[in-house]
Amino acid sequence: MTREWAKIGRIVSTHPSTSRTAGRLALQLVGLVAVAASAFVVVVAPNVGAVAPASASFAGEFDEGGLALQELDASGSLAASVFRDTYSVTEAPKPVIVETKAPAESEESDCPDPNAAVADPGGAQAVAAGLAAERGWTGPQFDALIALWSRESGWRVNALNRSSCAYGIPQALPGNKMSSAGADWLTNPATQITWGLNYIQGRYGDPASALAHSDANNWY
Repeated sequence: MTREWAKIGRIVSTHPSTSRTAGRLALQLVGLVAVAASAFVVVVAPNVGAVAPASASFAGEFDEGGLALQELDASGSLAASVFRDTYSVTEAPKPVIVETKAPAESEESDCPDPNAAVADPGGAQAVAAGLAAERGWTGPQFDALIALWSRESGWRVNALNRSSCAYGIPQALPGNKMSSAGADWLTNPATQITWGLNYIQGRYGDPASALAHSDANNWY
């Protein structure tokens, strides 16, 4: 910020004594202005820092005894330093992406493949009638067997319970238990029925007792 002060004193006198007196007064006035101009100025502002002291300069000569028009020029300047607070920019942290995997579907590798066989419920019942008769299970006993395995598998050789992997006409759990009756347990209804009749005889004694347990407990 600069302010110019020009032509502060212009004193005109036609009498020597008057000129001297007026000259002294003008000189004192100029000195007072110079002192005021060089004063330290404080400027209050949010972005202003230290204020530099003013500088002043004078031009011209004062002739104490002169009668002519005299001029005395004074100029000054005032400077202020300006600064702003510093700041820095920090990049925001990038979000952490956590990959989640969908729960794996239940493994069925231990379950028999139901597509390996073709179901024939009527043919399976005909095979069962002959094998049950060999054990003396005819009439009500065979009827109980029909009801029991109709509930368990519908007499389908490839019936599969996907939650437990129980398989076949008698719903052996696991299905490969029936391999004790034959290696073709996966597809042969006669092998499955033979294993199933052995299981009923060994655990319950006969089909009627196995059916009664199934009625009471929903399993046999």
